Amino acid sequence: MLLHPQFDPVAFSLGPLSVRWYGLMYLLAFVQFILLGRYRIKKSLSPLSVEQLDDLLFYGMLGVIIGGRLGQVLFYEPEYFLAHPLEVVAVWKGGMSFHGGFLGVLIAIGLWARKQRMNWFDVTDLIAPLVPLGLAAGRVGNFINGELWGRIADPSLPWAMIFPQAGDMAPRHPSQLYHVGLEGLALFVILWLFSNQPRPRSAVSAVFLIGYGSFRFITEFFREPDHGIFGQSYTISMGQWLSLPMILIGLTMLVLAYRKRA
Repeated sequence: MLLHPQFDPVAFSLGPLSVRWYGLMYLLAFVQFILLGRYRIKKSLSPLSVEQLDDLLFYGMLGVIIGGRLGQVLFYEPEYFLAHPLEVVAVWKGGMSFHGGFLGVLIAIGLWARKQRMNWFDVTDLIAPLVPLGLAAGRVGNFINGELWGRIADPSLPWAMIFPQAGDMAPRHPSQLYHVGLEGLALFVILWLFSNQPRPRSAVSAVFLIGYGSFRFITEFFREPDHGIFGQSYTISMGQWLSLPMILIGLTMLVLAYRKRA
């Protein structure tokens, strides 16, 4: 059984400015997006220019931050934020929902695609392989902070870990690392290989939806469930409820994409 290392959440300080690991993980996510995107442009796997990629990232950043925060407010803590409305804008205190951020990014991409007169699915197909490693970086940030810990695990599990922040000193699954492995690394490999061959429009986006939704549904079984608008449930968590539509929509999109091609 392991003890969480209790990293200092502050990576370094510059005078009065403290730079946190979690913020650095977001920066890493954006940097890898640019590097991988430029690689795909260089290999002629993307019709975007470097300038368009940079512009798209700016829209995506706004979508992640605004959507992620509003998702946390609406899906997980509506009562708290109704009582403390000024806290909605306090993003530096933490509290971001992936599913909210995902919807925010989709809206941002829609606005950008309209501006560029591009098909929305052409854009989502292009960026889908660039997303998983950024998600992995975010989960590493969760692990460093000792937050979003897993459910109680069998003490005999070699990697069972005690998270002092949980308050009970019980052995738990390091579920943040499960997210890194599945939603991050495994999904990246699947999408990168799948998108390296010509695919019908929306097929890559569909595989992203199916892959993320399925991997998130699985990892939620090992994660301490969040309180959501349906309460806290160990049977099916809020994260799983939000992942189910992703899987169903992705499957429908994939079938329709290949039917149209046929």
